[in-house]
Amino acid sequence: MTTHHHTSGPAPERVALVTGGSRGIGRAVARTLAQDGMAVVINYARDATAAEETVGAITATGGTALPVRADVADEDEVAALFDRTEQEYGGVDVVVNSAGRLALSPVADLDLAEFDAIHRTNVRGTFVVAREAARRLRAGGAFVGFSTSVVGTQFPSYGAYAASKGAVEAMTLILARELRGRDVTVNTVAPGPTATDLFLDGKTTEQIDQLSKAPPLERLGTPEDIADAVAFLAGPRGRWINGQILRANGGLV
Repeated sequence: MTTHHHTSGPAPERVALVTGGSRGIGRAVARTLAQDGMAVVINYARDATAAEETVGAITATGGTALPVRADVADEDEVAALFDRTEQEYGGVDVVVNSAGRLALSPVADLDLAEFDAIHRTNVRGTFVVAREAARRLRAGGAFVGFSTSVVGTQFPSYGAYAASKGAVEAMTLILARELRGRDVTVNTVAPGPTATDLFLDGKTTEQIDQLSKAPPLERLGTPEDIADAVAFLAGPRGRWINGQILRANGGLV
């Protein structure tokens, strides 16, 4: 048995791997799953400092966490990420793929290099992480992918992003059915406007105010709102939810 780094108390019963876990919604997911008693591996692509900060926030409150760098679209790096998780904690029970890339542009003007980058992270990345999860998740496990409520709202300038997330939604029930007999659920969470750096960056106060008034609850989502939905799907109370797209958006159509 390998030693548990960043650990206090007995070894956790369940192990979660959160991609894109260093910032934003991913960070909130990692913290919430840690509060639920899981050991959490926080995957990040570039920002080691942010990943260490997230780990620190978890361990400061008695949780167990470990940062591991990997590009979600690189199958070798993702396999190594899962290997490291299994070596450190003995297995994987929950995989949350919150790594994502966003760029806004009308279809007519989008740089195709940006289109390729979005789809590399959002489509290929989801597929690579889901493929590894399908091979390794233990019985009682859960895979949670990420889409966006823009697949439904159809806002202009989100064409490439919404297309990439439509692909994630299309995989969800198929993978759930492929895992028949494994006692593993597969679901996707589709947030609406959520107060993260990714969302707030480049928007005027007026735009943010307008978007926050759009849901009937008249506010933006918080990363914790989304994390609570993920924790439900990943935990014991969400076991009968399978193959679903959960629009976590406060009632935004």
